[in-house]
Amino acid sequence: MVCSRCKMVVKSELERVGLHVVSVELGEIDIEETDISAVKDSLLQALCALGFDIITDRKSKTIERIKNLIIDLVQHKNDEINVNLSDYLSAHLLQDYSALSNLFSEVENTTIEKYHILQKIEKVKELLMYDELTLNEIAFQLHYSSVAHLSNQFKKTTGFSPSYFKKLKDNKRKTIEDL
Repeated sequence: MVCSRCKMVVKSELERVGLHVVSVELGEIDIEETDISAVKDSLLQALCALGFDIITDRKSKTIERIKNLIIDLVQHKNDEINVNLSDYLSAHLLQDYSALSNLFSEVENTTIEKYHILQKIEKVKELLMYDELTLNEIAFQLHYSSVAHLSNQFKKTTGFSPSYFKKLKDNKRKTIEDL
């Protein structure tokens, strides 16, 4: 789950099969029931039909939590970060960053840093399309050291300069789950 609408859909499906939802967060659900075997198959089928997967193994859960923390950070909490990404993830996951980094790279075939950059670039695309902030303001908001740094990273990732991207009619945005 990568957005509030996803959380709402999942909650609705859980309630539809008769489960009592305590909370639905990005990548996690908490329900009152301890045994869901009677509804598990129909729930899995309904969620899969909606494009969701159930993650049960520990590695996949950790990867999902890393992704959700990065997405949440970029989309909602970018102003709150006062530490670097490695410290942020380690503190929230209570694990050594090198172990998290190795696991992420092994499973996702990319680094945490590259995934974070992709998320930031998608946010830049979004902000460029809204056309409410200058590139300087976007760079500041997303904690780039300079507009040049943002522009270079944007061009390296997308193949376009931010100003050229802004002029495109088909803005080539990707959904969060496709990153």
